[in-house]
Amino acid sequence: MSESTAHHYLESHSPGHGLAQPRAAFTSDAPVLDLTGTWRFRLAAGLAQVTEGFEADAFDDSGWDTIAVPSCWQMDGLPGEPRFGTPTYTNQIYPFPIDPPHVPDTNPTGEYRREFTLPAPWPAGRTLLRFEGVDSCFAVWLNGTLLGDGKGSRLPTEFDVTDTLRADGPNTLAVRVHQWSAASYLEDQDMWWLSGIFRPVALLSRPDGALTDVFVHADYDHLTGHGTLWVHSTGAPARLTVPELGITDADPAGPHTVAGVTPWSAEQPRLYEAELVTDGERIPLRIGFRRIGVQDGLILANGRPVLFRGVNRHEWNPDTGRTLSHEDMLADVLLMKRHNINAVRTSHYPPDSAFLELCDEYGLWVIDECDLETHGFGLIGWAGNPSDDPRWRESFLDRMRRMVERDKNHPSVVMWSLGNEAGHGSNLRAMAEWTRERDPERLIHYEGDDNCDYVDVYSQMYTDHNGLGVIGRGHESVTRDPAQDARRRTMPFILCEYAHAMGNGPGGLSEYQDLFESYPRLHGGFVWEWIDHGIRRLTPDGREHFAYGGDFGEPVHDDNFVCDGLVFADRTPSPGLTEYKKAVEPVRITVDPAGGTIRVRSHLHTIDTAHLRFRWTVEDQGRLQGDGELAVPPVAAGAATELTWPEALTKLCDAPLEEGEERWVTVSAELAEDEPWAPAGHEIAWSQAAIAGPAPEAPPLGSPLTPLLADGTYALGPAVFDAVTGTLLRLGGDLDVDGPRLDLWRAPTDNDLRTWGGPLAEAWRNAGLDRLEHRAVRVRPHDGGLDVTVRTAPAGADYAMRTVFRWAADAEDPGLLRLSLTTEPVGTWPCPLPRIGIRLALPQDIETVDWFGLGPGEAYSDTTAAVRVGRFTAGVDDLQTPYVLPQENGNRRQVRHARLTGGQGSGLAVTASPHLDLTVRRWTSEDLDQARHTTDLRPRDRVYVNLDAGQQGIGSGACGPATQPQHELIARPVTLTIGFRPC
Repeated sequence: MSESTAHHYLESHSPGHGLAQPRAAFTSDAPVLDLTGTWRFRLAAGLAQVTEGFEADAFDDSGWDTIAVPSCWQMDGLPGEPRFGTPTYTNQIYPFPIDPPHVPDTNPTGEYRREFTLPAPWPAGRTLLRFEGVDSCFAVWLNGTLLGDGKGSRLPTEFDVTDTLRADGPNTLAVRVHQWSAASYLEDQDMWWLSGIFRPVALLSRPDGALTDVFVHADYDHLTGHGTLWVHSTGAPARLTVPELGITDADPAGPHTVAGVTPWSAEQPRLYEAELVTDGERIPLRIGFRRIGVQDGLILANGRPVLFRGVNRHEWNPDTGRTLSHEDMLADVLLMKRHNINAVRTSHYPPDSAFLELCDEYGLWVIDECDLETHGFGLIGWAGNPSDDPRWRESFLDRMRRMVERDKNHPSVVMWSLGNEAGHGSNLRAMAEWTRERDPERLIHYEGDDNCDYVDVYSQMYTDHNGLGVIGRGHESVTRDPAQDARRRTMPFILCEYAHAMGNGPGGLSEYQDLFESYPRLHGGFVWEWIDHGIRRLTPDGREHFAYGGDFGEPVHDDNFVCDGLVFADRTPSPGLTEYKKAVEPVRITVDPAGGTIRVRSHLHTIDTAHLRFRWTVEDQGRLQGDGELAVPPVAAGAATELTWPEALTKLCDAPLEEGEERWVTVSAELAEDEPWAPAGHEIAWSQAAIAGPAPEAPPLGSPLTPLLADGTYALGPAVFDAVTGTLLRLGGDLDVDGPRLDLWRAPTDNDLRTWGGPLAEAWRNAGLDRLEHRAVRVRPHDGGLDVTVRTAPAGADYAMRTVFRWAADAEDPGLLRLSLTTEPVGTWPCPLPRIGIRLALPQDIETVDWFGLGPGEAYSDTTAAVRVGRFTAGVDDLQTPYVLPQENGNRRQVRHARLTGGQGSGLAVTASPHLDLTVRRWTSEDLDQARHTTDLRPRDRVYVNLDAGQQGIGSGACGPATQPQHELIARPVTLTIGFRPC
């Protein structure tokens, strides 16, 4: 056989050869031989270097390397140096020429071998060899016999090995896996290109009298409360038993109508244990009754409109790539549930089956997405796109069939998605038509069908807030095909991707949620995405960071665009996840101090609020004054109730308050008892309201001090200033201070660097905001203090900021130094500003920050939902957020007062009137700007403090809308009043 003939499958449009028919994923008591573990492995550079005869029993592989199966071979050796090639990241562009179905000669090819012996006894009947996932194309031999080849990386592939298997001796399994193949053109998802046998492999006994397939149908009628169950099974005759439903040894086909069943939903994932029994095996089933459909333009689940509070989830582990453990998958599900997430889109391929089992068990609505994306063709105007090429049709249909057949028994799956960003074409329509015929009980999704002529849901991605409101009102633009326009306007809408969670952000989540909850047509959305795809690496001196595109020398890559998750690569929640939890909380609490009422509105879908316990607290200036439980009667899903404050709360709120202090009442809803996904006391929702405050403006000085000139400096109360520049040098005799000076710069966030329509960071650099110069215009001592006028401007520009620092001290309070700062723009600034405030530096022994303001986490003007007013403490290092690409982070908003202290308790106290934004870090904004990884950041010998009137909002402009107008920081006059006191 010639080499070209032997490997013809590699560039074939076919989905594979010698494959068993796709079927549902189910377990049984029939024997299974797990073939995961250590295999022999060799990596060849391409077809010219593959091993002749490696599939033979007698082949000597003792000199080969070993590798774990499952694994991605490019991840082997990490976090040190990869042993077998390197990962490559691209978002859209193919890392090889677009020449379908051909691939380059340089085509890394992994050759795998292992021996196994069947355990005795092994039943008579058929035996299947099952691969859960192999990227991207592979051929398989057993005992020297070619079984076939397969494509479709994130889908199971089975081969019938009944006639090839040796029951009484060693068996040799050989697999050849190619990184690139014709299939690669259909798998251009936004992720690392990784290869290998990355999901489990097993040998499955299908004994005589076993089933070949099972399809569970469990309908629910919300009008009657009746469930209707019928199970279609093929192969041998079977009997069905569902003890809780009183079904015993019954005909599976039924149909069995059962009164009073509890329907399955994401909030109440009720599963009924069942069993199918044949002469050859027993198959356990978990049945969830539910009905999904569209009625009157709304998506209904069990008769009620459903609102998706969703995320897009790639499979990722920073050490093993797309090979996930059960613990990884469970961690994802638990984190989602604990952060009020109720839905997952499996972007952009079917996940490991075990993940869907967890969604069934713990409760998450799932859009199951086919392993299909041809996004790179968009860069050449979609010329030659496989989606409309009949030669690819069978591969398109094969991928859809294998997904639907595998996952059809999961009640969590409520929509089938045809794929992602694959343009338009007849092959996509064919997928929809086959799916609708095979499974009419679920909805069909595909964002690319903007006409909506073969899907059930109107879907877009990254629509801005204004556009979303237009769609909510049904006023969107006419479809490409006007004939479809009327139909689309009657369809429900979802944002299958929005709020791109890259780096610091996303901003505007609360505003999105307000729109979802305001227009019935809008059924929510799915944040892009769940997890950063950072790869764990170590520096030579052992410090850990996460790698991204380009870090492995890839000639074509998309940089850190792969790190855009709500959780960091190690599954640590980011501030964005905390913000999302608050924005989408399923119970809305409104505290009304004027009326003395508390309103509770439920946005739950299925259950009432009986599982929640409501509590209140009262704090004066962040100090707890009292707390108690709130008697809230169960609120039905979608309903609301209002109650008056309990007497104890009213009494505390009416008590006298120290002058200048603030009183806040907080009401929270938490789990009353342990749930499978979180313990009792886990907070679900909260709200806060001011009872008194905010604090009044700073009082006038009683006896202002006059600056004293000596040795080139001015002494004013506790402070010493340079007499020429007016720069503050020292406080309290021994606290060295550098600055403060006006600061307009921040280390650009990912959203600043990649803003759609033109990077905001580029506009900032073009305006010179990263290279400001300062000129002391005037230093004027007077009876009331010291005034310093400074002009701040970039080189080559005629626009500037004119700032007056008015320093004052009081003989009646000699430890206090007060700054009244006013700054105003001169000329026309060409862009919004990153920040407006002052920056100063303190000694490096500053370790701890205590503050009263919003916390505990970071926040910006459009990411403030998740923070509350209180008194908080954190170490300087703990105030930093370790975004994979270092950038602006760690801002604490609306700080009224703060203490920055060292190990001996000395340092600086800051008081604002009424408040300011605070960041404290051991490196400068310029250091953050220049760093490519967190390990590039080295602590300096100073601690840098920013005290800001405001910062530009965050937005999600790296892929989506820029900062909303109300959160833009336009150059404008600003006033800051700050008190400094050495401590």
